[in-house]
Amino acid sequence: MIKLLITGAEGQLGRSFTAALNNRKDFIACAYNRMQLDITDAGAIDAAITRDCPDFVINTAAYTLVDQAEAEKDLALQINQVGPANLAQACDAKNIPIIHFSTDYVFDGSGTNAWIETDSPAPLNQYGASKLGGEREIQSICQKHLIFRTSWLFSPFGNNFVRSMLRLGAQRTDLAVVNDQIGKPTCTFEIVRLVLEILPRVNGRWGLYHLAQPEAISWYGFAKAIFAQANQQNLVLKELSAIGSADYPVSALRPKNSELDCKKLQTAFNVQINPWQQSLIETLRVLQSDGL
Repeated sequence: MIKLLITGAEGQLGRSFTAALNNRKDFIACAYNRMQLDITDAGAIDAAITRDCPDFVINTAAYTLVDQAEAEKDLALQINQVGPANLAQACDAKNIPIIHFSTDYVFDGSGTNAWIETDSPAPLNQYGASKLGGEREIQSICQKHLIFRTSWLFSPFGNNFVRSMLRLGAQRTDLAVVNDQIGKPTCTFEIVRLVLEILPRVNGRWGLYHLAQPEAISWYGFAKAIFAQANQQNLVLKELSAIGSADYPVSALRPKNSELDCKKLQTAFNVQINPWQQSLIETLRVLQSDGL
């Protein structure tokens, strides 16, 4: 049996891990929310890892408020850079691998090609900069690491684009969504499935990998897919229109091209990444069964 220590257990990725592990007999998890284990507290991290003796530490704790990070730079850095450094130091001292999740927002979105792991990061906003800082801390401190860059996360849990669209679609008759930012929507359920498949056979293949579901689409295209699948829900939306980023001003710049190339992951671990359309159907089914 593989023992996991999971941080950020109340976020959408952390909740997806704990939900999946409830039905597994090959893993056991010690899952902590921020109140139970603050990753910015190095002493608390050391104590938890010493007490639990996990085989892997999975860090799903993160500061994810992209626009708010522009005004809360220090807090974003504490959670997304200092916290991962604390975890990496504790893991390295005890020879425990660390699993960490990063973002497509480490790139500036230039060009039209999908980003590969060796492309040079150049984040456009404080959130992306803080996540890149976390990657680099882990890489410099703990040799046994898996860092998964992912994109456009959605799930039945927490705040994400799918839940926002359903909420707005139930409140408004017309809605405008950005059509000039391209990326790969990725369900936390699929991330969890793949990570749990990889861990028992990682076999020293540590490093940085891109993990995002095919295929690339705009936010507007994703919204159209959500409403097409959710047509049985209580929606009042009559018109969905496409707009440019310039017509939707926000505090933090977003990359225009967030498409991640995932061939390295698929080749290294011989895994198949399921399309996001399949995961969207499952997410909507869970939301509907929960009455959300």
